[in-house]
Amino acid sequence: MMAQITLKDLAHSYVANPTKDADFALKEMDYVWQDGGAYALLGSSGCGKTTLLNIISGLLRPSKGRVLFGDRDVTDVATAARNIAQVFQFPVVYDTMTVRENLAFPLRNRSMDPAYIKARVQAIAATIGMEATLDRKARGLTADAKQKISLGRGMVREDVNAILFDEPLTVIDPHMKWELRTQLKDLHRQFGHTMIYVTHDQTEALTFADKVVVMYDGRVVQIGTPEELFETPAHTFVGYFIGSPGMNLLDAKVAGKVAHLQGVDVPLSGAYSPLSGRVQIGIRPEYCELTSGTGLPITIQRIEDVGRHRIIRGEVAGQVVNVIAPEGSEVGADQTRVRFAPERINVYADDWRVQGGAA
Repeated sequence: MMAQITLKDLAHSYVANPTKDADFALKEMDYVWQDGGAYALLGSSGCGKTTLLNIISGLLRPSKGRVLFGDRDVTDVATAARNIAQVFQFPVVYDTMTVRENLAFPLRNRSMDPAYIKARVQAIAATIGMEATLDRKARGLTADAKQKISLGRGMVREDVNAILFDEPLTVIDPHMKWELRTQLKDLHRQFGHTMIYVTHDQTEALTFADKVVVMYDGRVVQIGTPEELFETPAHTFVGYFIGSPGMNLLDAKVAGKVAHLQGVDVPLSGAYSPLSGRVQIGIRPEYCELTSGTGLPITIQRIEDVGRHRIIRGEVAGQVVNVIAPEGSEVGADQTRVRFAPERINVYADDWRVQGGAA
């Protein structure tokens, strides 16, 4: 029943006659969402996540390109005929119905067997923690209870091609968010639906998805596992956006196995041919270490204790550098330099990662 979703030469503009790159809310893309995958679409507001989701669901027709479910071209097929479930940011709930009736609605609509409906509703109510309120009218419930109904209704059908979630946990309180995310992940394992989850929250994306699709300025800049996004960000936006704090990015001159930064040579693990454009090195705060000997001179501005570790906020050659120091490690007055682990340094030219050659 489920389907692989293919986006072919897809692009979208809200402008009548788009002529330049900037006219497109979604820049041209080709991508295949594997059948049964759990994906998160991650990016800041206005990057094109919801536009892309609406094209997949059929709420929006792309200005260019095709959408395929399996081998079937659904570009001009109405949402109802695409056999998908959608859960929106703000709950869509029928106030005059009980929780039970709300959850049963998509199944009744398809004239399913009453015994099956009853069992299925009971199972979903247990998943979203609403068994005790099944016979209450939805009208008097809180915003997060309504969103749980909305989530439940999105998941009640077992026969859908995909379930699309658009920022579904925005109105849910933080503790509940964690639980629901874990339950969604369990449901995915259990039923294997293709799930696409739109969010601007990296924790949500990284804990929910097998693959995270990072969008920036209408473009997919990287698709990868949480580990790939952390270790080898394909674009400086990914480095900066993922991680807390994000990746340190420093302007440098790169030649061979060395990055030159303010008169100091920083060793690299790979060899690079001469690069043009804006060249930067990127290093995660986790892979930086304060030293009293070798390294780049750092001016420490403040130290934040966040429990598990400390974040040292500093400056190197007028550029911000954050260092994560393990809990309990001392920061001595003589530690005025910072060293980067060479094998953890990424090199960027005009924001895109450059692959180094064998050392």
